[in-house]
Amino acid sequence: MPLKDIALTFIPQLGPRGAAYLVESFGSAEAVYAASKQEIIERTDLHEPIAREISSGRGLREAERELAYCRRHDIVPIGATDPRYPALLREVEDRPAVLYVRGNVEALARRAVAFVGTRKISSYGQRACYEMVRSLVEAVPDVVIVSGLAYGVDGACHRAALDCGATTIGVVANPLPAITPAAHTHLAEDMIARGGAIVTELNSQCKQNGRYYIPRNRIIAAMTAGTVVVESPETGGSLSTAAFADGYNRSVMAVPGRITDSNSRGCNLLIRNRRAQAVLSGRDIAAELMWELGLEPQKSERERQPLTEDEEQLMALFDSDPLTIDQLQERSGLSLGELSLTLMTLELSGAIRQLPGNRYEKLL
Repeated sequence: MPLKDIALTFIPQLGPRGAAYLVESFGSAEAVYAASKQEIIERTDLHEPIAREISSGRGLREAERELAYCRRHDIVPIGATDPRYPALLREVEDRPAVLYVRGNVEALARRAVAFVGTRKISSYGQRACYEMVRSLVEAVPDVVIVSGLAYGVDGACHRAALDCGATTIGVVANPLPAITPAAHTHLAEDMIARGGAIVTELNSQCKQNGRYYIPRNRIIAAMTAGTVVVESPETGGSLSTAAFADGYNRSVMAVPGRITDSNSRGCNLLIRNRRAQAVLSGRDIAAELMWELGLEPQKSERERQPLTEDEEQLMALFDSDPLTIDQLQERSGLSLGELSLTLMTLELSGAIRQLPGNRYEKLL
């Protein structure tokens, strides 16, 4: 049982990146806790107060309680060094130190595609979810469909997977065994009963609130070979998942829609800005991921994409001083949604960085 992996999550101010760095530096959470304060500082340059907390055994008592909680609720905790931990997720620097799983743990090891989109799904979005999932399962029968169990596109894709006899995994932003939204509890149980799983990084001591949704999206993006945005307006959580996927060098795909439909504007902008590959069927997804050739996508050596015309124009507005988002909107004439999306892609490409106070600084 990953007692000490769990314990690291209870160290104040450590965070996922810090826990991942410690485990990489020492080889395991057990070796981290076996080290002295000085060894931890010398090997990782960790701040002295945090190193002192670890060397004194901070977090172990809470981890023991968490393991007892998991046993009571049929939850399987998996540390990042566990062979059952998703291989793609293990590659990213901000991976969770522990995943809490209900259902079929083995499903996490299979190749998977993420489907995300708006909660306010249209009838077009409903049809697109079903057809994209159905045709993908037809092309790649062993594929796992991953989404966030939210209303709208998430729920539609989970249900489409079940209808097609496919395995599906839900990544939630709350501690298990609860399901948010509660209305999807039956759907979650159906997913588990049919060989799927429900996953979270949150332990039982985390209180449910809205700040966990964006961090949850990074898990969806990182544990899958590609992310498909089925339907999305120009702002929304699904675009953050696409941004995470792009930042992790995963394939980003989008289903195009009519230019007059606000629900398709985010997808169409991703495609126009060359941040997503347009896909019209599951076979297109398989081709983008090179699964039809029996290959895995080689994204880790991908060259930096050239800036789009909109991105070049926005970069030209910067000088030596940082600019606020209000200043950028005034100078660019872009809508807030289109500006936010362009800033997100520029930040992920390393062209700019965000500073405190919602300001942005040019790097290139």
